[in-house]
Amino acid sequence: MTRRMALGFTAVLILLGAGWGLTMPLTKIAVSTGYQHFGLLFWQLAIGAVVMSVIAAVRRVRLPLRRAQLRVYVIIALIGSVLPNSASYQAAVHLPSGIMSILLSMIPIWAFPIALSLGLDRFEWRRFGGICVGLAAVMLIVLPNASISGGIPILWVCVGLISGLFYAFEGNYVARWGTAGLDAIQVLWGASIVGAVIALPLALFSGQWIGPRLPLGSPETALVLSATTHVLVYAGYVWLVGRAGPVFAVQVSFLVTLCGVFWARLILSEDYAPTVWIALILMLLGMFLVQPRRSRVEDPASFGESVR
Repeated sequence: MTRRMALGFTAVLILLGAGWGLTMPLTKIAVSTGYQHFGLLFWQLAIGAVVMSVIAAVRRVRLPLRRAQLRVYVIIALIGSVLPNSASYQAAVHLPSGIMSILLSMIPIWAFPIALSLGLDRFEWRRFGGICVGLAAVMLIVLPNASISGGIPILWVCVGLISGLFYAFEGNYVARWGTAGLDAIQVLWGASIVGAVIALPLALFSGQWIGPRLPLGSPETALVLSATTHVLVYAGYVWLVGRAGPVFAVQVSFLVTLCGVFWARLILSEDYAPTVWIALILMLLGMFLVQPRRSRVEDPASFGESVR
């Protein structure tokens, strides 16, 4: 890799981290006027499916529909979108956007013990230390007076952690059982379509349906931007893995957390007590410690889902 190529890939990496980090404050805006999780979830997945269809058409990618592939779409839709995003939307109502970004950093920390239980990895004290550091960061967040507003609700911190736990399950599912020959774009495309089909009746029968309306207000615009940004950045991440390799591309996880906190301060004017900044540093350290060695870097088919 030449120096010019390295600089170019680094610029793309920063752009991807900034884009993914931006989706957290956009989510906060989307829930700001009372829209509930199933309604938001349907439109997020439907918009993502449309954008993915355009990308697939440009790349001339087909969507296999055999039984094995359909099973992958359903499982990834459930554990990679419907369940974690439902929890995330509910937690976003009660938690600052920056706190949500920090909590999502637990994904690689959750992933390690799950991988151990499935026999996909071996125990390492360094990575176990990363788990302990990450949990210490969470404890700092839930301490009284950890934010300028006078405290973070512990219940909703737990709900926010659920989304990261599902993403960790998703990555390990892919590592253990594979994707039935599908590439990362096909997995996200198929899972978005299936997820939208699952979310539609949930939104309708729960009374959470959001009818399309023009002109779009701030919450609706934020939802459209968030869904579109996620899909485009995910496609960019897959491109970067193919050009620079997964070891380089996986570093985007650090940037997503940092950029998520940065965007929250810039767009939402969020501010935090020193304990939250210490928690951010500890979480980044925990993420660094639990990173797999070069020979065991996560499959790109699962990581893009995990960092959102």
